[in-house]
Amino acid sequence: MRTPDAARAKPVDVWFVLPPDLVLLDFAGPAEAFRIAAARGGPFRVRVAAAEVAATTSIGVTLGRIEPLPAALRAEDLLIVCGSTNDEAALASKPGRALVRWLREVGGTPRRFACVCAGALFAARAGLLDGRRCTSHHLEIDALRREAPKAQVLDSRVFVEDRGCYTSAGITAGIDLALHLIAELASPQLSVEVARHMVVYLRRAPDDAALSPWLDGRNHMDAGIHRAQDALARAAHEDWPLPRLAARAHVSVRTLTRHFRDATGMSVRDYHARLRYALARQALATGISVESAATMAGLGSARQLRRLWLEQTGTTPRG
Repeated sequence: MRTPDAARAKPVDVWFVLPPDLVLLDFAGPAEAFRIAAARGGPFRVRVAAAEVAATTSIGVTLGRIEPLPAALRAEDLLIVCGSTNDEAALASKPGRALVRWLREVGGTPRRFACVCAGALFAARAGLLDGRRCTSHHLEIDALRREAPKAQVLDSRVFVEDRGCYTSAGITAGIDLALHLIAELASPQLSVEVARHMVVYLRRAPDDAALSPWLDGRNHMDAGIHRAQDALARAAHEDWPLPRLAARAHVSVRTLTRHFRDATGMSVRDYHARLRYALARQALATGISVESAATMAGLGSARQLRRLWLEQTGTTPRG
């Protein structure tokens, strides 16, 4: 199924850069997430590069058909540096040194770059993390602080974002980061679809204030409730009487209301209200008036939006 927002987005080359002795899941998990996103209409093309034509991995399998490190990257590209099993040896090796030189010369070109696990050590040695907040696998935190003395290294984080730089904790956290980037570069709905396909939970970094309203309440396996949530997410500005929504979910109204709360921890009304609040907040961020934002969120008046905003935040909107 193509996601409309993703189909309209600008194409992105997602460059996975592999160090020697690659932790295979650092690469395979996020790469699969972007592959699935692309298959569902996301604006992504997965590219794989390394300093050598073949990459050794943590489980003894050698990866071939790898592109050389490109001479240049575009601003709209996404660069993802994966981690190594033996970071000190990898950093000291000939391909490791070549990777650091390439990162220093080319890695700062894209508006966004990411590091999975110990991939942050290569970016740190290249100077890409200076002055930024960042993280890595908990066993690599001390090494990262040594490699990046000018960075603010944080521990106990799933991933950290700082001005276009994304760093994640170990191994499976790379999948969390990939889902976050898919939501950011394409759409939250596409990220949800990829997560459901991969049967993984959607998490955000622990220092984030709250789970995105578009992703919250999706960590369940009830297909009918997912159908209802998909309908609400695609047209949150519309009114959704329970019989209409139950028809989309292919269940009775009674089953919908009971199962929706069991699966999501909230009522249909509360879930819909959170999505409408998110629409209004996004609209206000563009500088339009409260009245116009209310219209875009499917609310009848600025007064209704202020009431909704008060319910969600305890404050009133500005604009």
